[in-house]
Amino acid sequence: MTTRRHKVHTQLGRAAVQIFAANDRMNQFLIEHLDPTAWRAKPPGKARTIAAIFTHIHNVRTKWVRLSAPHLKVPPQLNRAHCTPQQVRAGLAESAARCAEMLAEALGGSGGRVQKFRRDGWARPWQVGPEMLCYMLSHEAHHRGQVCMLAHQLGFALPNAYAIWNWEKLWKECGSSGGPGYDS
Repeated sequence: MTTRRHKVHTQLGRAAVQIFAANDRMNQFLIEHLDPTAWRAKPPGKARTIAAIFTHIHNVRTKWVRLSAPHLKVPPQLNRAHCTPQQVRAGLAESAARCAEMLAEALGGSGGRVQKFRRDGWARPWQVGPEMLCYMLSHEAHHRGQVCMLAHQLGFALPNAYAIWNWEKLWKECGSSGGPGYDS
């Protein structure tokens, strides 16, 4: 994933950008290692497909950027019925880059233009702070859990899924040499 390095003046801001990059790397990793036939496999009941879940993650990110940082270029939304894994991976990379810019402005201590975090049009805006990052991460972690559970239920093993917990490796894959806590 190629992301621009942001001039971030606070430890929290630098850490937020790196943490969100590692978060996106987890999503990318799951898609990379997912059996292609699982992408559109019909889950039991009225559950979303794996394609729809990852498309939702991207589309929600674009909403966060549009509502909280409208001065940034908002990536186009994806159609869950027609997106390929490659299209979703590219979309996720782009929306992750915009979210990183938004976090850098919000938490970077440079008086950025992002002053409020707007999760949705119906929700009360929040002051920017660690809660913003925590909300973003928990939303995506929830959906990653759905993907792992759904893949398992549909009979598509993710034998390397444990790698999403190797934060030192994820951190390095995202361009940070020292690992969590060392160069943020």
